[in-house]
Amino acid sequence: MTAATTLTSPKLVVLDGHATNPGDLSWDAFHALADCRVYERTPPAEVIARAQDAELLLTNKTPLTADLLARLPKLRYIGVLATGTNVVDLPASRARGICVTNIPGYGTRSVAQHTLALILEATNHVGLHAADVRAGAWSRSPDWCYWKKPLVELDGLTLGIIGYGSIGQKFATLARAFGLKIIATSRSATRTEDGVTFVPLDRLLAESDIVSLHCPLTDDTRHLINAATLARMKPTALLINTSRGPLIAEPDLAAALDNGQIAGAALDVLSAEPPPPDNPLLTAPNCYITPHQAWATRSARQRLLDIAAQNLRDFLTQNPKNVV
Repeated sequence: MTAATTLTSPKLVVLDGHATNPGDLSWDAFHALADCRVYERTPPAEVIARAQDAELLLTNKTPLTADLLARLPKLRYIGVLATGTNVVDLPASRARGICVTNIPGYGTRSVAQHTLALILEATNHVGLHAADVRAGAWSRSPDWCYWKKPLVELDGLTLGIIGYGSIGQKFATLARAFGLKIIATSRSATRTEDGVTFVPLDRLLAESDIVSLHCPLTDDTRHLINAATLARMKPTALLINTSRGPLIAEPDLAAALDNGQIAGAALDVLSAEPPPPDNPLLTAPNCYITPHQAWATRSARQRLLDIAAQNLRDFLTQNPKNVV
């Protein structure tokens, strides 16, 4: 094992702790393991100054490029405070003997819950009507009830899940309680299991009333949703994305919404975050966007910190886990 495992009080720097722990959780477990300093955010220009003496580094979204890693000679461990590790140059880390770990599975339940919340908002329009009531519209109404957009019952509709990993499976469990018929895509052969029918992508797009993305971002899935695939969807269909923003070609989706080619979209992720003001989805009709928060319940963030601390503890005791 590397030299960092023999240090009695290694230096640990958390580059961007605010999103994971804005103050409602504790860093005590990390202070118990190392000489720990937590920064809420670290601009790229300040990474070297803050991390130059660190043997251990935690990052969420602060990029660690090959050039930066070459200028951190003491670094032996990087803990990514997320599941995805694209913020770290993994080949450069391996070449320098730096152990990199991630946090799998911490947000499965929360992301599945948020996916369902997006669908319910797009079909029941709770936020729209609650705001309308607060603005006095119900008090002025001549009728005892009203609705500003059609309300959609989920029971009997077809839900297409693209990517049937842990989050897709958990979401399917929740969706079944609403009476949705579930079809999914899978890398393995077409099959049926647990009330889910696995079909090719083209069939899923054509048959689904709701299409929900739960696949990883790879070269094959980048811009999986584009003008051609959107054209295969029903004009009454909803598109949901709580996975990765670049799965969608955003100008194509904006055009489809502008033209009424599909009924709506509900997204928790975009290709650039925070989005530039000219992102066309910010003003597209029937497009509901939340700020990449599906993972961020307090319970999920606590699980993340617990796993991150255990990852670090395992590394320091020469038994690293969740190595990528």
